[in-house]
Amino acid sequence: MKATMLAAQSIQLGINDVVVAGGMESMSNVPKYLAEARKGSRLGHDSVVDGMLKDGLWDVYNDYGMGVCAELCAEQHGVTREEQDNYAVQSFERGIAAQNVDAFKWEIAPVEVSGGRGKPSTIVDKDEGLGKFDAGKLRKLRPSFKETGGSVTAGNASSISDGAAALVLVSGEKALKLGLQVIARITGYADAAQAPELFTTAPAIAIPKAISSSGLESSQIDFYEINEAFAVVALANQKLLGLDPEKVNVHGGAVSLGHPLGCSGARILVTLLGVLKQKNGKYGVGGVCNGGGGASALVVQLV
Repeated sequence: MKATMLAAQSIQLGINDVVVAGGMESMSNVPKYLAEARKGSRLGHDSVVDGMLKDGLWDVYNDYGMGVCAELCAEQHGVTREEQDNYAVQSFERGIAAQNVDAFKWEIAPVEVSGGRGKPSTIVDKDEGLGKFDAGKLRKLRPSFKETGGSVTAGNASSISDGAAALVLVSGEKALKLGLQVIARITGYADAAQAPELFTTAPAIAIPKAISSSGLESSQIDFYEINEAFAVVALANQKLLGLDPEKVNVHGGAVSLGHPLGCSGARILVTLLGVLKQKNGKYGVGGVCNGGGGASALVVQLV
């Protein structure tokens, strides 16, 4: 999402007319690091560092996992394990329902994956996480980050996945010159931050700022996409902003669809555009927590 904001700013400043913005992440291929290998391995044991934890899923300021921040969020905002599981189940049900009516077809570009060694290629044209849903098993999972009294599990947290998303931004003048069919316009955006361990609710600060920068009122927003890093993140922000649950992540979110870290900001914007198109909405807001206490939000208007 930040890439999209920077792309918009470069166009607003007259630096560029056309910019492709987006991101990608292949979490299944994140390497393990031999941190001291360049200095030479000497007598004794070497340590191996998990790149996914070190560079993505760890709060470096407090030296604990992002899931611990999710537990803190649940405690501070009174969100129970049952509520988180119910939300996770809803995320899957919404995602499956959307997939069954081809709601995602508009936003997904099929990718051909080579089978290698003479094996046939595979066409990936749908999010695969939705096929692994089992509500009964989800509700029985043990807490992942806090053994006693914990509420955050692998089932009510976003899944580890691979993905990519991109958007093409153009100036109004360039769009007219090229005769492009514009899908939407960006009307405003904002960043916000608080203490690193409170990154989970930073979207609740960024979203109103973005709406205000658009010259709009929250009552004018038809749909919201708030990244489900954990079910508790969506629940807490929904609660803080007083949002109608029927307007938030209506096609499911990261809990069910996946959360490739560098991809998610752009992905929720693409999904938001699809929701607005299919449900005859006009204004939509995407919000994503960035870790480290920060969050970004962006407002779009379907045209």
